[in-house]
Amino acid sequence: MPETPPPAPLTGEEEAVMRALGRLILVLPRMLDADLEREQRMSLSEYAVLRHLSEAQHRVMRMSELAAACDMSLSGMTRLAAKLESLGYLRRIRCESDGRGQNAVLTDAGFARLREAWPSHLASVRRRVFAHLGDLDLTALATALESMTSDD
Repeated sequence: MPETPPPAPLTGEEEAVMRALGRLILVLPRMLDADLEREQRMSLSEYAVLRHLSEAQHRVMRMSELAAACDMSLSGMTRLAAKLESLGYLRRIRCESDGRGQNAVLTDAGFARLREAWPSHLASVRRRVFAHLGDLDLTALATALESMTSDD
């Protein structure tokens, strides 16, 4: 079987993109989290849970689906849900279709807390992300970024 030639090295521009992208992947979530913590005393993970539940039909999601949507382990989601439940932002109920599973339900207090935090998060996203994109084609950028996460 013939040997496959090694890939061409990255160009200077490609290397710069990879370094910047690598830093962005590590630093941007920390910056968004710090902004939300400072302004709202809420973590980005807590915000994500409330946001996903607010977007779900009837504000209900199976805990395993919520964990996947937030890119968390089920045990991590269980701990975070317990905290949010103690604050009155969500309830956990037994899944009707499967007695072993649990659903997370966004409470009215949780929805109100999300609405309270949303302007701070939006301002952070605009300042940290969109203020730096200038006239880039956002549709093309979103498509490119989304395609990087597909398993093709």
